[in-house]
Amino acid sequence: MDKTKKRSPWAWIPSLYFAQGLPYVAVNVITVIMYKRLGISNADIALYTGWLYLPWVIKPFWSPFVDIIKTKRWWTLIMQWIIGFGLAAVAFAIPTPFFFQLTLAIFWLVGFASATHDIASDGYYMIALEEHEQAAYVGIRSTFYRVATIVGQGLLVIIAGVIESNTGLEPTDVTITADASIQPKTEIVNALPEAIVVTSEQAKVEQFVFSAAPAVGTKTPETVSIKVNDSTSTEVKFADYSKAMMDSVHVLNALNGFVTDTTIVKDGKLVAKVEKKEEVKKEEGLNAFDQWIKDTFGEDKKSDVKTTANNFAIVGVRLTKAPTEEECVLVVNYKEGDQSIKLNDKVVDSRFVFTKDNWDKTAYIYFEIDKNIKGNVTATFQGTSGNIPMAWLLVFVVLSVFFLCAAMYHSWVLPVPANDKSVGGGEKASAKEIVNGFLDTFKTFFQKKGVWVAMAFMLLYRLPEAQLVKIINPFFLDPVDKGGLGLTTGQVGIVYGTIGIIGLTLGGILGGIVASKGGLKKWLWPMALSISLNSVVYIFLSAVQPDPNTVGGFLTISAGMVLDQFGYGFGFTAFMLYMMYFADGPYKTSHYAICTAFMALGMMLPGMWSGWLQELVGYNHFFIWTLLCCLGTWAVTAMVKVDPNYGKKKKQVEEKK
Repeated sequence: MDKTKKRSPWAWIPSLYFAQGLPYVAVNVITVIMYKRLGISNADIALYTGWLYLPWVIKPFWSPFVDIIKTKRWWTLIMQWIIGFGLAAVAFAIPTPFFFQLTLAIFWLVGFASATHDIASDGYYMIALEEHEQAAYVGIRSTFYRVATIVGQGLLVIIAGVIESNTGLEPTDVTITADASIQPKTEIVNALPEAIVVTSEQAKVEQFVFSAAPAVGTKTPETVSIKVNDSTSTEVKFADYSKAMMDSVHVLNALNGFVTDTTIVKDGKLVAKVEKKEEVKKEEGLNAFDQWIKDTFGEDKKSDVKTTANNFAIVGVRLTKAPTEEECVLVVNYKEGDQSIKLNDKVVDSRFVFTKDNWDKTAYIYFEIDKNIKGNVTATFQGTSGNIPMAWLLVFVVLSVFFLCAAMYHSWVLPVPANDKSVGGGEKASAKEIVNGFLDTFKTFFQKKGVWVAMAFMLLYRLPEAQLVKIINPFFLDPVDKGGLGLTTGQVGIVYGTIGIIGLTLGGILGGIVASKGGLKKWLWPMALSISLNSVVYIFLSAVQPDPNTVGGFLTISAGMVLDQFGYGFGFTAFMLYMMYFADGPYKTSHYAICTAFMALGMMLPGMWSGWLQELVGYNHFFIWTLLCCLGTWAVTAMVKVDPNYGKKKKQVEEKK
């Protein structure tokens, strides 16, 4: 008996797609943050975590097995149990000495389980619901998937941060001031802070103290005179001087054992060159093609030719007494204020290890001051020394408990559709039948009528969004003089991660409702136009640049985000429905997985060049370019053919007949 109707879709769709999105974020986003906090180098993080995305890229190659063996419900539940226990294994692996290798191996397995869960749960959705129900709830499923990504990279990271801040030593703040009225120094005696003096009162407790952070000017001279000794000075370009100071900070921190590096020190002497974690991009001339694009399509930004480079500030930090533990790790992060004052931890150090051997030495932090700052601004940075491994252990314990609870809940709540059957012989199929079924899956997909138009639709429908998604956060965070909005990290979380969700939810729900009543064909064009709203919103915001620190400006930006996310939620409904429409058939689960692979490719390729193009033409002209790319969206929308009755309730179809 078909038990599908015994459970309301509201009882399982939100939780199922929230559970689908969370492990994806855990493997591909949270891992990067966690490894960074645990002291893994940028190079290793980029190299090894990049491979963790692979299961989602190649999932179509094993999706046929989900169709051929067992049921979609079985695969969904089994994968949830595996993910739950896998995340628990990550938690237990974090405190081990070889945590990096071990957790990577577990994340790899969790990634494959999560990708398989995506295949099974998407297939189950198409089997457990009628066509009109699929249309009605498609906005809900995409909304809760999106909410999961925000919770994963927002709430869970906040939890880790709270644990870090409330364990270990008392957090310590340092405030950097940049004042445009301060005249640049042309004679340099010593750029490093004076020795930090620890008072007798401070020495009684174990805590971190920062050196004084004097106000720093924003303008810099072309050259500076550096005093070598009492009678000799040497003149160098300020740009070379600032780079040399950055290198000096890194070398000193490595020599004193505050940072791990490729440096080899013997008898207190540096015997191997210090390699920075990431080389600074050299300011070389653009090639002919890039220069042509910049000259032809770039924004006409006037610059102060007298300013040759950004200024900098160096602050020292040390412990007041020897650490009680084997080591005490200090992590310095941006807290609040103007983000034109930056701690560029991709280039210099922001994580320092203090031990009984180096606690009485000074670690140095290099802050960069944007040369375009006008007036007087400040930025506060906080040093925390909490128990970082324990913080992330608890985060993955929470994730594990959630998934184990989700597996138990879904074991009870997921309906058992009568048509949820394996294709072919199922688990009793012979090896030959399984292989034939595997090959037939791909053969039947590419034999579908209109497959090339469908592939073009999957690749190009989201062409503007694929480029925008990589640039939105930098646009929010960059200062106004660089074409951005100058929001703080907290403001981005409120505007994009909270207020934007309201628009996303409304758009997704409305898209599902109208599609279930009028069908996909009727609403295809309105939805294609709706998903183009985001380009218009960002063109307006980049042209006006509302001040986020005023009520009116913040409300303007928030309203823009509601429109942006509403348009995305409403417009994305058509994309999801079309993939389900095209995937329909005996192998609908694996065919849908192939469709999502084309979707991922359509997001990946345009996103790869978006940063390069934005740097050449500026934010406003980049957003105008994405609006022009909507022509690609509209072109493929005009090409696709959809059954006029697809997505409608059967009752409505029968009445028309």
